[in-house]
Amino acid sequence: MFKRKSIWLTAIALLLACLPAMSQTKKTFTLNDLLSGGDTFWNLRPKTLFTAWWGDCLVELDQDEVRLLTDERGRKTEPKALFHLSDVNKALGEGVASDAVVRSLYYARFPEAGKPHVLLTTARETLLFDWQAGKMLRRIARKAGEARDLSTASYSEAYVRNWNLYVATADGREHQVTTDGSRELVYGRSVHRDEFGISKGTYWSPDGSKLAFYRMDQSMVTDFPLVDIAHRVAQPAPEKYPMAGMTSHKVTVGVYDVEAGTTVYLQAGDPTDRYFTNIAWAPDGRTIYMIELPRTQDKAELVAYDAATGERRAVLYTETHPKYVHPMHPITFLPWDDEKFIYQSERDGYNHLYLFDVKGRELKQLTSGSFVVTDLVGFNEKTRSVIIRSTEASPLRYNYYAVSLKNGRRTLLDGGTGVHNATLSASGAYLCDRWSSPDVVLKTDLVSTAKATQLNLVTSADPWEGYAVPEVTCGSIKAADDSTDLYYRLVKPVDFDPTKKYPTVVYVYGGPGLRNVDESRHYMMRGWEAYMAQKGYVIFVLDNRGSTDRGLAFENCTFRHLGDEEMKDQMRGVNFLRTLPYVDMDRLGVHGWSFGGFMTVNLMCTHPDVFKVGVAGGPVIDWKFYEVMYGERYMDTPQENPDGYASSSLLGKAKNLKGRLQIIVGYNDPVCVMQHSLSFLRACEDTGTQPDYFVYPGQEHNMMGRDMIHLHERITRYFEDYLK
Repeated sequence: MFKRKSIWLTAIALLLACLPAMSQTKKTFTLNDLLSGGDTFWNLRPKTLFTAWWGDCLVELDQDEVRLLTDERGRKTEPKALFHLSDVNKALGEGVASDAVVRSLYYARFPEAGKPHVLLTTARETLLFDWQAGKMLRRIARKAGEARDLSTASYSEAYVRNWNLYVATADGREHQVTTDGSRELVYGRSVHRDEFGISKGTYWSPDGSKLAFYRMDQSMVTDFPLVDIAHRVAQPAPEKYPMAGMTSHKVTVGVYDVEAGTTVYLQAGDPTDRYFTNIAWAPDGRTIYMIELPRTQDKAELVAYDAATGERRAVLYTETHPKYVHPMHPITFLPWDDEKFIYQSERDGYNHLYLFDVKGRELKQLTSGSFVVTDLVGFNEKTRSVIIRSTEASPLRYNYYAVSLKNGRRTLLDGGTGVHNATLSASGAYLCDRWSSPDVVLKTDLVSTAKATQLNLVTSADPWEGYAVPEVTCGSIKAADDSTDLYYRLVKPVDFDPTKKYPTVVYVYGGPGLRNVDESRHYMMRGWEAYMAQKGYVIFVLDNRGSTDRGLAFENCTFRHLGDEEMKDQMRGVNFLRTLPYVDMDRLGVHGWSFGGFMTVNLMCTHPDVFKVGVAGGPVIDWKFYEVMYGERYMDTPQENPDGYASSSLLGKAKNLKGRLQIIVGYNDPVCVMQHSLSFLRACEDTGTQPDYFVYPGQEHNMMGRDMIHLHERITRYFEDYLK
């Protein structure tokens, strides 16, 4: 009996001794916690405010309530309810159908500064509610349709139904603008495959009386044969897909006069092999401006058209470049001077602002320097300054500045660190600035654009407190040209031991238009990287030359030979990893998606003795299979650049594959069509190499919803099986 009691007491003592250590154990992440398709993802996101501007007053939006946060003088107020969801629905009256009830106030808009009016929408109606009077000022029936575009000046709404364009006016009448729409003749939709900053197909005049719209004839474009398997017998779901060097669609621009019910088309000439981009209206609504490019994309012309007749008035500005010109922004008029506008251009090597008058005379360059203006946010009318977002403080930072129109002086508005994303008040007096840095989870500040002062509204707590978060560092190495700085993110395993050697995965994108490293929270670390760090991996991410927001020369050094310079820079990153004693170079993997998928396959096949395992998602395999606008900008046509297309194609490299490579695609991908991956499989079969392949039926270029979790489980399992 005594012996049994002694053993029991000893066990209790050991358990009690372990309790302090157990209580200090950090929680671990699941993919559901870290990816947006996960059930618990939003629980582990920093809490933030949902806000909107009511003139110069900032209001907080909630499910059931709208609260005043700051007044028109930028002073923080005690949160005061302006109105409740119940007030809105009460004003709708009794017996309202369930789909006509307002369900949430998160999407409220405030179209008139100083007036207690809020704009809301339901499935059935557009509503203008006066919260002081407690009544509805407007109830405009919403007609069935897609691609909606509401003018808050006239309360007319444009939309597309059955390929045709319609306008519903504030009196509830529906006007059919076009009648011959079809899958081959598309109205009111984004054109040129969303290149050149185009994201929609309709553009209201300032007073809402006229509507400019795109008309895209793609009857001459070849169909790529996608398949819809959701039916008992699978059905064709072809995609109009103009491949590099092949026949492209033809775009024209119409202008619909709502009151007259008439349409004119801009007299731009033959649309064959031309791009019409960046549509803008003059403040008086009489003139439309477009930036036009030939298919070669080596010239951009700013052209003015008469909005009433469609007559081509003048070419105001022409810019050329031996490689390519890439306009992404429409002109922006000064709100206090209808005769002057700002044009954005990379002509001096970086995207900057230039002031012109409506006769096409360049008045001055407003910004200059070795940095990129990433956004023209708006204007402070009182101080006569333009508010911009730029990389001036650092290539890794995005900060806001006020630029004086008088002398060009730039004033930093935020703290100068981190990555800032802000919205501007109606007069331009204030910014609502949400920002983070490697050590700041998330802050929301009210910034005065005149005084450059910041008032903190919310500092978000760290939702990852108590979790096993890896150490994340940032540094730089030299590119393959031995002069350009490249920035990297290095994620170390949780419970890192410098005496151990760890399997390492290089995550890569590398193409134009995106970057993977900046000075936001955790240096922009993706959730999957934290998950892999938990499992004992080092993750390395490098932004090579060719990626975005580092200037034109940094990007276009890859012109006509995509993949070459990018791989050289990534291999500089590999050489850096060799210097780290804890990186096991015998267990080096690589993973990327889209352009990163192209880079992954390229690295696996070009350096087969370096990379043991790769996972390539939605990869480009041969650029002659990619679409016209993007492909020809960076590669010219296959007819013009046969050697470049041949050297960048991965089909001839399939024979070099040694390690384990998994290719993952969406079966219905309309961006990087399956011809890429299937052609690579055929080349591997012909040469005796053995890639693995996985398909997501019904998904497009990126996996959405729960498939995102499944995808990253699969990626992780592949590295666990073959790299660890």
